[in-house]
Amino acid sequence: MAEVVVSAPGKVLLTGGYLILERPNAGIVLSTTARFYAIVRPLYEAIDPNSWAWAWADVKLSSPQLSREITYKLSLKNSTLQCTSSRDSSNPFVEQAVQYSVAAAYSIYIDKGKKDGLQKLLVQGLDITVLGCNDFYSYRNQIEAHGLPLAPDVLASIPPFSSITFNIGGSTGAITGEKCKPEVAKTGLGSSAAMTTAVVASVLHYLGVVNLSSTAKNLHETLSSSDLDLVHVVAQTAHCIAQGKVGSGFDVSAAVYGSQRYIRFSPAVLSSAQAAVKGQPLEGVITHILEEKWDHEKIQFSLPPLMTLLLGEPGTGGSSTPSMVGAVKQWQKSDPKKSLETWRRLAEANSLLEMQLKSLSKFAHGNFETYKLVIGNCSNHRYEKWLEQAADPCQEAVIKSLLGARDAMLEIRFHMQQMGQAAGIPIEPESQTQLLDATMNLEGVLLAGVPGAGGFDSIFTITLGESSSNVMKAWSSLGVLPMLVREDPQGVCLESSDPRANEILSAISSMHV
Repeated sequence: MAEVVVSAPGKVLLTGGYLILERPNAGIVLSTTARFYAIVRPLYEAIDPNSWAWAWADVKLSSPQLSREITYKLSLKNSTLQCTSSRDSSNPFVEQAVQYSVAAAYSIYIDKGKKDGLQKLLVQGLDITVLGCNDFYSYRNQIEAHGLPLAPDVLASIPPFSSITFNIGGSTGAITGEKCKPEVAKTGLGSSAAMTTAVVASVLHYLGVVNLSSTAKNLHETLSSSDLDLVHVVAQTAHCIAQGKVGSGFDVSAAVYGSQRYIRFSPAVLSSAQAAVKGQPLEGVITHILEEKWDHEKIQFSLPPLMTLLLGEPGTGGSSTPSMVGAVKQWQKSDPKKSLETWRRLAEANSLLEMQLKSLSKFAHGNFETYKLVIGNCSNHRYEKWLEQAADPCQEAVIKSLLGARDAMLEIRFHMQQMGQAAGIPIEPESQTQLLDATMNLEGVLLAGVPGAGGFDSIFTITLGESSSNVMKAWSSLGVLPMLVREDPQGVCLESSDPRANEILSAISSMHV
């Protein structure tokens, strides 16, 4: 089997923060140009069929950006991995992705009588390399340390797939007193979900369980295909087990299917996977999970034409999403009446924003020239002047939808702020509020907010026409690092070659700004 390269995108949760955790609340999640790559190739050209290797297969995981290489033995009997190198550098997301992908392959191939062919492929070993776009990681500290401006062209000058530095120092565990490993500085784009999805998809394609080449041409046209659905179920399972909890799954869904309107699956579909942690055989567990009725909902969604998603790093430190979610849940228990009313209003505002964006996409599809003219005119003015640009009722209708989307975003922000204050957490901290208000008052800005669970990680804005460059200049002057990420509606994708071949001629480069 030749080398297989698969990529999966990172995400931005535009609406649905917190609410998306509970059915039937929906969220709009946009997939991005930031992609994680997984490269799978055989470790050995051939294996003696009589050798001991028929009981075990060798697996090597390389993370060049972290200068790490981990080796494992994969049991061909129960699909589990045993690390044969230092556990300090283990990667639970990749480990679970490999285990559940192989278990799924066995489960499916036994029914088709192809188990021997699968084992012959596995005993050649799996050589897996994972690579993440620079967009997943923060280089702000390095840029500031070199005295360089917080500008996109400085970010763009960093070599692709650069070495990733750890946050300086480390923290001490409050209970054990042990020194904790310092974490990588991330930008909140869902790197673990993208990486898990890329590994699952690449291993399943490599083993011949799915054929991603048949879905690649139509990823944007449809969100359903049996191969993608299989990748989704296995990736959700592996990701939930690796992170130790059953989350909403919107990040994995976006990594598989691309931009969408998403309603989460019922957590019960993964009850058998949680039982697997207690020692049940993986093959039986994954067979049961594949037979479950996955009741998540996904409808294709992307930004209307001539609109641009921008993200910025304020540089005020990261936030812990699990602890913030925990605080909101505690508030729901302590004040059920008030929390229910806040969630109802927030859900209504989310739906209104979705409706206005859909309306704009529909108008662009039906009368693009008028739509294009309106967007171009509004991109040169602040929102108060937009209605003055209308020359006829059609143009006025477009502008009213733009202003409706803006008002819905302000409503969302208001209720998110209320929820944060009630729960005692900084969902939209004061520093972010000032940045967002200043951003929404710039020429050509439709809306701005904090993505997902909020906090200090990043801010987003959606701009009209050619106004992005002015926003990025304004952000830089306000101490915000404009990121290079944009929306890309496409989900998981089979690539033609190692992404480094197009970017870098030599080995992975160390970062030098």
